Amino acid sequence: MEKVIVLLRRADADDAWCERLRGPVADELLELGFPGVTVNVRDAEVRDPVITLTVLDPPVMALVNLWTQQSYGEDVQAALALLAKECDDVAAYLVTESAPLPPPRTEPGERADALANVALLRRPAELDEQTWLDRWHLDHTPVAIETQSTFGYVQNAVVRALTPDAPVVAAVVEELFPMAAVGDLAAFFGAADDADLQSRMERMMASIARFGADRDVDTIPTSRYVLRSPFTDGAA
Repeated sequence: MEKVIVLLRRADADDAWCERLRGPVADELLELGFPGVTVNVRDAEVRDPVITLTVLDPPVMALVNLWTQQSYGEDVQAALALLAKECDDVAAYLVTESAPLPPPRTEPGERADALANVALLRRPAELDEQTWLDRWHLDHTPVAIETQSTFGYVQNAVVRALTPDAPVVAAVVEELFPMAAVGDLAAFFGAADDADLQSRMERMMASIARFGADRDVDTIPTSRYVLRSPFTDGAA
């Protein structure tokens, strides 16, 4: 089975659009028979976080994860045609998924009780792919888990783009934080006090700088809805 991530960029996305995407549009995706479908939308619950970075214009306002038997199959092509009607630009990527902290289960269609923060990473030109992956996967992963209040952490390394003119992205990171992290930096990092917060932030920044994630990064705060999980029978 393969995992496809679809980024939806739109300049005028509002809550009605978010509801449509996770409602009627998601239902049409399910009808295409995908073993797994997850929809993340930047809605009112998470729209104004304490931390956000934006490179792409228009920005990414939603993320759709599809699990499929063929990333080049008719189901994926139909899904991309459907999603293209809902945004200014759609970009799809075949990825390999690693889950250092698998997200907790939710009922199908239920909003995860979390800030689902998505980051788009680019590999710096001065780092070869293996060095970049080692510094990200092997060196940074334990630091990210130890310095933040993350309780779900999924790393998606991009294999290749599946749509023409897709923005260059090396990886898509999905992290779940407590809802308090939307507006509270201490809650985001799980810090006990100001000194602890400063220590955690300094350690985190030093770690991400080693693989270039301190620059040229998009972060997208979202609400996460698992419509169908490929890993369970019914529950997400």
